Amino acid sequence: MVKNRHLSKAISDAGWSTFFELLTYKAASAGRKLLKVNPRGTSQTCSNPACGEIVPKTLAERLHHCKHCGLKICRDKNASINIESAEATPQKGAGQAPQTPTERVTATVV
Repeated sequence: MVKNRHLSKAISDAGWSTFFELLTYKAASAGRKLLKVNPRGTSQTCSNPACGEIVPKTLAERLHHCKHCGLKICRDKNASINIESAEATPQKGAGQAPQTPTERVTATVV
């Protein structure tokens, strides 16, 4: 059904919605809460709290090297630090579905 170009987007969106509902339920039953963090730019933004510079890179580049502050770490580690720091800041619409169907979110169970 997902190969049907007219229905694939709706089917995919419904699948993710159900997944997040189940994940929210499981997190609540474990005494946790689910935060949805928009992953856009998490690997591009420098995770050094004093910097925050945008360092553009291609998907092939696996190392984050900020020329502004000199931070050199794995691209994925940089993104995970940015996602963890996003947990500490209040999110607009936290715990709600994304505003647009094309927006992707990364779920973090706290």
